[in-house]
Amino acid sequence: MSRPVLIFDMDGVLVDVTESYRETICRTVERFTGVRASREEIQDLKNQGGWNDDWRLSHHLICRSCPDVPFDAVVEYFQSIFHGNGKNGLILREEWIARDGLFDRLGTKFQLAIFTGRLRWEAELTLQRFAPAIRFDPIIGSGDIERLKPAPDGLLRILAETAARKSWYVGDTVDDARSARAAGVPFIGIASPASPRRDQLVELFRQENAVAVLDDLNQLEAVVCG
Repeated sequence: MSRPVLIFDMDGVLVDVTESYRETICRTVERFTGVRASREEIQDLKNQGGWNDDWRLSHHLICRSCPDVPFDAVVEYFQSIFHGNGKNGLILREEWIARDGLFDRLGTKFQLAIFTGRLRWEAELTLQRFAPAIRFDPIIGSGDIERLKPAPDGLLRILAETAARKSWYVGDTVDDARSARAAGVPFIGIASPASPRRDQLVELFRQENAVAVLDDLNQLEAVVCG
């Protein structure tokens, strides 16, 4: 019999992206409009749902005042500062959230998988940096599916590949929660106390029937192992 599978979003769940992805959005918007986007503006869109793709979110914010900026130009600049030259990209500001030993313990009871809005190679790059000994399989990124979150395609693919009878999805956005609901997978929400609009996010998770809402990943064992 297959083991239960724990499926993780990456950004805001496995790694703190406050100074990587969120900062990249702010700088990209500023580059094309001259005005820096606020973290609250970004979270407002995330809480609306439908803005899981940070490239499209950045382009949307830019087009509010500069509607003629091409999408491809936004993506090119975004990626240039996110990755940099390999030594100065904002991706290097990310911080691993799990405390030592958490995934060693979880890995004895669960199969571990990832469904992320990142490209898979970007996810693998971050995992190699922070957690090379932890096995996540499968890893499904945005380039591996036709429809992005909140569509359930990535979760359904993981369920098919693992044949797991029991599963959970751990995410930090309403799109994660809606993707889980569409796939019939119990959802565990992460709402960091430092997150803008946290109270609204917690309420959105509850409306989506989250089985639990946690401050961070390190509280997960009490939910899935209790």
